[in-house]
Amino acid sequence: MGEKKLVDARGMACPGPIAKLTRAYREAKNGDIIEVLATDQGFVADVKSWTESTGNKLVELKQDSSGVIRAVIEVTAKK
Repeated sequence: MGEKKLVDARGMACPGPIAKLTRAYREAKNGDIIEVLATDQGFVADVKSWTESTGNKLVELKQDSSGVIRAVIEVTAKK
């Protein structure tokens, strides 16, 4: 089991959350889990596109009643 990294991008507008996710990904290894918290509504589509284009696994994507979006990504595409 890898490390778990938390990326808090709440309050940031696009492309801030994806930029923070990308920085965390650069330091991650296969098996690591990156959890991202964001409030920008565009992040939902962005994180789906990001995981598809990078080949990583989007484990969970939810939005709570306060508007916070939580994405859990398993790093699987590092070479």
